Amino acid sequence: MGFDLRQVVAGILTIAMFVMLGQMIKRDHFDSLQEKLPGEAEDVQFDSTNVVEKDGLVQLSKRSRGPWMEDSRELRPCWSRTTLDEIEQARGYVTFSLTNGPEYHVSQLADAVVVARYLAATLVLPNIRGSKPGDERNFEDIYDVEKFMKSLDGAVKVAKELPNEISIRDLAAVKVPNRVMEDHIEENVEPIFKSKGNIRLATYFPTVNMRKTAQKSSADSVGCLGMFGTLELQPEVNEVVDSMIERLRTLSRKSDSQFIAVDLRVDIIENKNCRGSGSTAAKSCYNAQEIALFLRKVGFDTDTTIYLTQSRWDNSLSVLKDIFPKTYTKENIMPEEKKGKFLESEDSELEKVIDFYICSKSDVFVPAISGLFYANVAGKRIALGKPQILVPADIPGTAAVVTNYLSPYVAKKNHMAYSCFC
Repeated sequence: MGFDLRQVVAGILTIAMFVMLGQMIKRDHFDSLQEKLPGEAEDVQFDSTNVVEKDGLVQLSKRSRGPWMEDSRELRPCWSRTTLDEIEQARGYVTFSLTNGPEYHVSQLADAVVVARYLAATLVLPNIRGSKPGDERNFEDIYDVEKFMKSLDGAVKVAKELPNEISIRDLAAVKVPNRVMEDHIEENVEPIFKSKGNIRLATYFPTVNMRKTAQKSSADSVGCLGMFGTLELQPEVNEVVDSMIERLRTLSRKSDSQFIAVDLRVDIIENKNCRGSGSTAAKSCYNAQEIALFLRKVGFDTDTTIYLTQSRWDNSLSVLKDIFPKTYTKENIMPEEKKGKFLESEDSELEKVIDFYICSKSDVFVPAISGLFYANVAGKRIALGKPQILVPADIPGTAAVVTNYLSPYVAKKNHMAYSCFC
């Protein structure tokens, strides 16, 4: 008689329920996932040092079963408009596009704001380009234009469009690295801007680097404002996100309305080598079965509600649903009247935006895939006072302490968000 692998796994986990959570186990880490834009590489490094509770940063919740953690206080911005000199008369225009999803949008926007501020130029409201050819949207289709412009008032001049007398063909194309510094702008951007008068900016990502740096500059306040103080969803998109979160909380009554968001996309995992070269290389992504085992071993009950960023159900996810029956994708919880616009159109840009904001607001976030999505969701969660970010690992045993797997971004406070918020 044959064995069903999922039944075997479920049996092992049932036994694991009776094992005390006490064994301190060193966490594994992600390393070097190559999640590329055309012609660009991202080298993502995660610190492998054990994570422990420090100074009350993360407190385990006593409200319900399982290793749920309390929110910390919402942080306040460290940047101040009083540190920004009055902007000069604008001398030209900086245009750019938002591309490749919301995890890139926040970084691209921050760089554009820093460049425009340094050049005393007017920033033109960007358009939004999806991953498919011809997939282009207006900024206001996803983000709140008025709040965006108001947030930059006094820091950078913003125009909704280029003046008619300026042709797009006359713009000089300039590429800058993510988290561009003033010396780079001075040496590589300003001469072109002075010569051409107007530029079209593009950010490239030589690495995914969201760690704090010791280096300080006058651009820090502007960069923090651009990354964390400008983008808000326009009302209809925000309403969809809120309704989906409310649905997840309704489904999570047995865990005091708490749910986990897992960034797990089958197409990416299938197309990536989750383990790097060499037998000891660290993993860069985890599949559904590995995530299920990880969550059970750190103590989450089988009644736990899980939201997956995978848009439509895939059979490879069944092993996760067998162990956590309350596992859902967007097609399960999105309001029916919104599916035509936000899901059935197969518009990945809107789907990514929904995922980004649900993952930012969930009670626990687990990045099954290392990359910029993880890094920028972490930044938004830190700003919101939601430090419950667990980096998965292959745990060699039946149980482990959940705080051993807190993201180093949180445990070591080494995310750049800690430079922007107090």
